[in-house]
Amino acid sequence: MSDLISVIIPCKNGTNYLKDAIESVQKQNMNTEIIVVDDGSTDATADLAKSLGARVFSIPSSGLSAARNVALKNMKGDFVVFLDHDDVIVDGGLKRLYDEFGKDADLQYVQAKLRDFISPELSDEDKKVLSPRSDTYGGLLTGAMLFKKNVIDVVGGFDEKLQTGQGVDFLLRCEKHGLKTVKLDFVSAMRRFHNNNMGRTMQKQEFNDYASILRMRMKK
Repeated sequence: MSDLISVIIPCKNGTNYLKDAIESVQKQNMNTEIIVVDDGSTDATADLAKSLGARVFSIPSSGLSAARNVALKNMKGDFVVFLDHDDVIVDGGLKRLYDEFGKDADLQYVQAKLRDFISPELSDEDKKVLSPRSDTYGGLLTGAMLFKKNVIDVVGGFDEKLQTGQGVDFLLRCEKHGLKTVKLDFVSAMRRFHNNNMGRTMQKQEFNDYASILRMRMKK
C-alpha cells in the first residue's frame, strides 16, 4: 500500500486515554502518520504523544476546530481520518475503510459505524450515570470516516467559531458540494464513555451551536 493516511488526534490533557488511541492506529498495520495537536494541555500530553511516535504540534488552548485545522495544514497524507483522543479504531477498521476507494475511483469519503463502550476503569457508581447507546450508529467523524485529502481543498477546514457541532457542520458542507460517499455497515471505531466526555460537559453550548448550524443551513 503506497497511500499515506494521516490520522488527526486533537488532545487536551489526554494522558489518561491517548495511549490507547495511538496504539489502536499503530495496530492497523497501514501506512499512517499520527498527528497529535496538543491544545494547551497542562499535563504531559505532548511528551506522551512524542514517546509513542506521533508528530506533535502544541498550540495555546484554542478548541477542537482550531486543533484539527492545524493538523490539516501540516498533514502529509493522501487520506485523512479524525480520531478523538479517548476513542479507538478497531482492528482492521482502517483497512476496510481504505479498501472501499479501490472499488470506486469517484468516491470522496466513506462512512462506517461506531459502537459505544464504558471506560473500564470507572467505578460502578460512575458507570450508572452514563448512557451509552446499545446499538451501533453513524454520523460522527471520530474513527468512522475516511476522506481523500482533496475533500479538505473543496469544503475547507473546521469552523473555529463553533465550540461543538464542528463535525456536523463539516459534513453538511460535504453534502452541499455533492461529494460522493458510501455508508458501510460495519463498526470501525469504539467511542469511549467516561466522566468528561465533551457531550456531557458542554451540553448547553452544543445545543446553541447545533441551532446556529441549522439556522445557517436554512438560509442557503
